[in-house]
Amino acid sequence: MTFINYAAKEINCKIVYYGPGLGGKTTNLQYIYSKTAPEAKGKMISLATETDRTLFFDFLPLDLGAIRGFTTRFHLYTVPGQVFYDASRKLILKGADGVVFVADSQRERMESNIESIRNLEVNLKEHGLDLKALPYALQFNKRDLPNILSVEELYRVLNFKREPTFEAVAPAGRGVFDTLKSVAKQILVELRKR
Repeated sequence: MTFINYAAKEINCKIVYYGPGLGGKTTNLQYIYSKTAPEAKGKMISLATETDRTLFFDFLPLDLGAIRGFTTRFHLYTVPGQVFYDASRKLILKGADGVVFVADSQRERMESNIESIRNLEVNLKEHGLDLKALPYALQFNKRDLPNILSVEELYRVLNFKREPTFEAVAPAGRGVFDTLKSVAKQILVELRKR
């Protein structure tokens, strides 16, 4: 649900990072935050639960251009990884303009990936959103670890709509900005259609 601030001439868009616990959602946001110029970002806010944390920050990308004289500000959120916090996941997902699914490439985490992506579909439907119509990218994180599944196998199981997919090593920044730019560009294409 894009919010337009006419006074500030800004279009505010929400991107939610979704995926299993400890899959790298937080690390993606922390890396983006650390590499974004201070004048182009807001505060990073972390809401901690007993076993997980949710991060939020906004930033103003300077290289994606204006739409009808308005600058675009992207607000990035992560959801708690544990399905136990489903009410929080639903709340954070409300009004999302785009989603990044961060999958854990480790073989032993495949069931968690599947459970989380199914949970994403259900929660989007509750908000009247359809993953097939939403700007979306799939990130295969932790590609530097041993015992990982092949990209082909991850894609075969987790691909939803032939969405853009990216290999990532989030702590090193590999694939992080490529994933973000993919979803941001998809959102901008949607906005220009309006």
